[in-house]
Amino acid sequence: MSKLLADKKALITGGSRGIGRDMVLAYAREGADVAFTYRSNAEKAAEVAKEAEALGAKAVAYQSDASNYEASEQLIKDVVAEFGAIDILVNNAGITKDNLMLRMNEEMWDSVINVNLKSVFNLTKHAMRTMLKQRSGSIINVGSVVGIFGNAGQANYAASKAGIIGFSKSIAKEVGSRGIRCNVLAPGFIATDMTDELGEEVIKAYEDAIPLKKLGEPKQVSDAAIFLGSDMSTYVTGQVISVCGGMSM
Repeated sequence: MSKLLADKKALITGGSRGIGRDMVLAYAREGADVAFTYRSNAEKAAEVAKEAEALGAKAVAYQSDASNYEASEQLIKDVVAEFGAIDILVNNAGITKDNLMLRMNEEMWDSVINVNLKSVFNLTKHAMRTMLKQRSGSIINVGSVVGIFGNAGQANYAASKAGIIGFSKSIAKEVGSRGIRCNVLAPGFIATDMTDELGEEVIKAYEDAIPLKKLGEPKQVSDAAIFLGSDMSTYVTGQVISVCGGMSM
């Protein structure tokens, strides 16, 4: 049986841990060659690249700051030089700096907006030239259900993720005629190394608020990313696909 992403060249930001790591491995498993970025942990990134290569893929890790315009431009040049194309761009890099608005300072606001939202502009802007030449491409921007319904103590995060939705719908309208699609994946509460630190009571409260009554798994987000990157979704663009167990209903 042919693999869903056979011969595709993908770039995934924030691919060394959590959902991003799972996406790198899922894409490799489905036949894509994968470039991915990391911020600081070269050892962990090398491990992910090795795992992806063991699945039969070409995998290269790049240390790059997605919130930096010039660094993003250079990253795209390097990836195109190494892989020859970018068929799928997954803008996954993101951070949280939670606090109530009265306690949130300017740095907490700016850093979250820069890493979560400006990075999406940076990578999309620079990858666009390659995709326009190809007259094809799938851009997948990782948002959050928090960007849909908000969350107390996360005004910065919610704003960045809501911004991704508006941005993605606009890009879908701008470049759809050139064969380029742009969609948003909006995960809910997903079990990762970060949620492991929350404690049983907090996790139980989250589960009680989810119609399916359990946290999601990174694989479930990756499965949706495979769909959006594959030829199964060639008539899907400008959409927000929530992977949240029903939270966004």
